[in-house]
Amino acid sequence: MTDPTILLHAFILGIVEGLTEFLPVSSTGHLILVGQLLNFNDDKGKVFEIAIQFAAILAVVWEYRARLGHALVNVTTEPASQRLAINLIVAFLPAAVLGFLFIKQIKYYLFNPIVVASALIIGGVLILWAERRKHVIRAETVDDMTWRDALKVGFAQALAMIPGTSRSGATIIGGLFFGLSRKTATEFSFFLAIPTMFAATFYDVFKNRHLFSADDIGLFAVGGAASFISALLAVRGLIRFVSRHDFTVFAWYRIVFGVLVLLTAYMGWVDWGTAT
Repeated sequence: MTDPTILLHAFILGIVEGLTEFLPVSSTGHLILVGQLLNFNDDKGKVFEIAIQFAAILAVVWEYRARLGHALVNVTTEPASQRLAINLIVAFLPAAVLGFLFIKQIKYYLFNPIVVASALIIGGVLILWAERRKHVIRAETVDDMTWRDALKVGFAQALAMIPGTSRSGATIIGGLFFGLSRKTATEFSFFLAIPTMFAATFYDVFKNRHLFSADDIGLFAVGGAASFISALLAVRGLIRFVSRHDFTVFAWYRIVFGVLVLLTAYMGWVDWGTAT
């Protein structure tokens, strides 16, 4: 029987993952920090964090099931569906290739709270810059995107391999720089998360399958359910939010949170550790 304390940790991490996966605030960064505080950051904890991302991605699949189902059924006959499929493949490739080549080095050297905090602050400053510059929109909807737009967003997503950068933040803000509307950048970020996170989840879980046993079913069920529900709420909330507001509030959140982590580490108030 799984320890109730471990189940509580799984529940907390599931909520953190679901709420932050699609917001431009870095889910990986938050999971590293919260996992450090909960002392749930061993090898099994790291793979658990990857696995609950799968549940968060399922929330996007569910929310956009009609759109995705239509594209899948009509991918051989409808130009818009073909264009979406091509754009997702093109955008997926940069992170897939770079991740395959460098993920071990990235996890070894960069997966620690200080790097996360620094990336949060730098990302926040970039969001403020993106929102203050003149925004010329070339693609009002996802259907207006070209493969070149998708490739640019794909390279932006590759930057999110640095923990604390935020996959959604990199793709959304990158999209704004490249001429996408806020809604287009946000929705394409959601769609691109599906192949990206599916691949990352299956790869890490398969590679580390020896760490798990039947006793972990409860752990995954609790964390996955919390992640799915909170991610669904976050996706719906973000789409409503971007229709009326910009991303400035997320920028300041990142900056304040990052500074707080660095300050508490420097003053010795919280032992964030040097690695997770």
